[in-house]
Amino acid sequence: MLPVIPESRDETIEVRADERFDEPALAECLRGKLTGAEGDPIVSQFAGGAANLTYQLDYGDHVYVLRRPPLGPVAPRAHDMGREYQVLSRIHSAYPPAPRAYIFCDDPSVIGAQFLVMERRYGTVVRRTMPESFAQLPGAPRELGEALVDALADLHTVDYQSVGLADLGRPEGFIERQVAGWHQRWEAARADELPAMESAYSWLAAHLPVSRDYSLVHNDFKLDNCMFTSHDPSHLEAVFDWDMATLGDPLSDLGGLLAYWVEPSDPEGVKSFSPMPSGVDGFPSRSELVERYARRSGRDVAEIDFYHALGLYRVAVILAQLFIRWQRGQTRDERFAGMWDITKLVAEAAADKASPG
Repeated sequence: MLPVIPESRDETIEVRADERFDEPALAECLRGKLTGAEGDPIVSQFAGGAANLTYQLDYGDHVYVLRRPPLGPVAPRAHDMGREYQVLSRIHSAYPPAPRAYIFCDDPSVIGAQFLVMERRYGTVVRRTMPESFAQLPGAPRELGEALVDALADLHTVDYQSVGLADLGRPEGFIERQVAGWHQRWEAARADELPAMESAYSWLAAHLPVSRDYSLVHNDFKLDNCMFTSHDPSHLEAVFDWDMATLGDPLSDLGGLLAYWVEPSDPEGVKSFSPMPSGVDGFPSRSELVERYARRSGRDVAEIDFYHALGLYRVAVILAQLFIRWQRGQTRDERFAGMWDITKLVAEAAADKASPG
């Protein structure tokens, strides 16, 4: 494996005008609680991601990451920084890709919301386009896909009791609650009627699998929530966004990954919502991901179509939540303005996957 080559801190942007906070108040809150946090940090913002807000705190010799929920009202139990802190402050010892969390603050008077401060990892995040360092490597797409699904299977082997996370959730009845919960979120976020969503929900509710195998579940495991070692796509450096982590059926994570995973033969409309690089050949197919996961984990994946359909349904709800925040003026981020059209495409994909035959 090649050595880790830290990327430039210039990957961040100036903090967006409507997403700024009281930097002196933050500096005072953190002073003396983190190694090197004695002065005022230079605060910048990570441009990627569409939900939680993520900032870099640069103290010179020490650099940290701050995460907080998005602006405006959020769904109950969503964007839970306390949960993310609970997971990351414990699991890092058993699962190396998890960055360590150092501080959780639930006092909204500091920056306007609860937040956590965690370790800064360096590497390459793959989003809509293939990074130049990986584009030059012919085998990079396959190596990325295989490293990603291997890391997912490895996560599901973590003994959550031994790392102190046995109280993170109630695994029994997890899938039933997922289907009902995401339907409730849909009802709260929908901007218009969408028959495909009702069709998909009805099928999911009628075809609940019997879950007897439980593990720690990330709940949003996908390519752009991971970081890879620069110039080495075979090594996964970090997994981010743990605010929805819980205990439940591990195949829900695999189904969620499949929902974002596109193939060259997929319609362009389906490809439009995926955070994967578009137009890049060589990635493993969805079936290859499932087969590799099954080999590495030893789990039965016979009912994976249910979990894939549930994953698509969830994506549609998340997109609808982003759009409704923009429509209600809770954010001025213009990336969200076209989310409703994409929501409709994903809803159709969910309904198609949920239709037998």
